[in-house]
Amino acid sequence: MIRYIVKRILQMIPLLIGISIVIFAIIQAAPGGPEGTLLDRGMFVDPAAIDAYRARLGVDQPVYVQYFRWAGAMLGGDMGVSFQTQRPVLDMIVERLPDTLRLMGISFLIAFCLAMPLGVFSALRQYSVFDYICTSLSFVAIAMPVFWFGLMLQLVFSVKLQWLPVAGTATIGIDSVIDRLKHIVMPATVLSLTYVAGWSRYMRSSMLGVLKQDYIRTAHSKGLRKDTVITVHALKNAGIPVVSVVTQDIARIFSGAVITETIFGWPGIGRMFIQAIGARDYPLLMGILMMGSTMVIVFNLLADIIYGWLDPRISYG
Repeated sequence: MIRYIVKRILQMIPLLIGISIVIFAIIQAAPGGPEGTLLDRGMFVDPAAIDAYRARLGVDQPVYVQYFRWAGAMLGGDMGVSFQTQRPVLDMIVERLPDTLRLMGISFLIAFCLAMPLGVFSALRQYSVFDYICTSLSFVAIAMPVFWFGLMLQLVFSVKLQWLPVAGTATIGIDSVIDRLKHIVMPATVLSLTYVAGWSRYMRSSMLGVLKQDYIRTAHSKGLRKDTVITVHALKNAGIPVVSVVTQDIARIFSGAVITETIFGWPGIGRMFIQAIGARDYPLLMGILMMGSTMVIVFNLLADIIYGWLDPRISYG
């Protein structure tokens, strides 16, 4: 297993290089540039001043020159300086990362703790009223636009009922756990909704397949209790294919936070990403996108490791 992990980590290096080239090329090919923010504000800027501004930022050089300069800095742990704030990109990401991780972590816990039991109970009660209700609600949740659901929650619970704050992470002048929990309820609900629906369907399908296996019938014939058969024999094997979906979706939760953080004014990396797009802030965009790409690769490796733990038949020789 150790040898396999080391091999996969080494394979990550050329993969990340290829990803960085593609991302850098796409960003550079996008219309407009950092100077576009000046024009968007209605400022009448002399062409010579625009050329001087581009030269100061270094975006007047050929794309390959800009890439090698950025890549060389990355090797030294320097992700560049933001065009908009003139602050190191790494400092900006580290500053926003805790809020995003807190939102992602709570959303993941909500999704996992709801989806797994719902999937198992739906499988155990196949074609029952409970199963039909869960299936119908799951389809509705998957099809529901995230931004619309977030706005509806704000309208009902913040504007109409005034139970929860409409945005932000904490009320100014109030520093309490209860206040912070009130602020995170709606963003975490919105972010976890789709994953509750999807993961519960995957768990139901996997559990139904396991329950039809011969070894499950053998366990029942031996007189084992039903809950023992489910928890000891069925649940672990049913969880193997679900691991792939869950671990890969953890990285997707990060991308989903872009919309959620924007709706609820959550000061995380997702909201900063939207702001960087509007400002054509190339270094900040590269830093955030590379961090997201690394998360996807790392969680794919984590999925393979968990496979080996759940199923001893899987060998990574």
